[in-house]
Amino acid sequence: MTTLLSAVGVCLILSSATASAEEDPAAVVELGGAGARSLKGGGSSYGADVAAEVTPIENWLELEVGVTPLFSRHSTEWDADLLFKKPWTLSRHVEFMIGAGPEWIHTRESGATTNAPGIEAVLDFMFWPSRKHRLGWFLEPGYDYSFGRGHETSLGISGGLLIGIREKSRGD
Repeated sequence: MTTLLSAVGVCLILSSATASAEEDPAAVVELGGAGARSLKGGGSSYGADVAAEVTPIENWLELEVGVTPLFSRHSTEWDADLLFKKPWTLSRHVEFMIGAGPEWIHTRESGATTNAPGIEAVLDFMFWPSRKHRLGWFLEPGYDYSFGRGHETSLGISGGLLIGIREKSRGD
């Protein structure tokens, strides 16, 4: 968890140098719910989704650092990821991104704990009701592949609230 908080802090620092003077926020926080379904017969799991996103290269690269705890009847899984996303602005109110990146998967099942690296690919749809991009919502379907024992694969979806974090202007 300390690593995740450090990564979010680095993202926020990087964003202060790259934030545009227009309507885009310096960083975006994602808060929501998530669900995943194993493609190898492991069942479904549900939990929360928390992430922070910054734009180091406008119109070319967005970085997202997130953590998702998933719970099922007999297991708990914590996924921490770093996604590299290519954004497209479809309108003033809608953005679309395709992304992929590494993830760390910590699982506790039937008393046994395992850790494994993995990779995640996502489609990210962001909807902003106002031009100022202060509050919005997102929907993010994804695919996970674990390099751990059994090479678990799953399809998931997360969705929830977007909160735009503004850089304080010098006149404030």
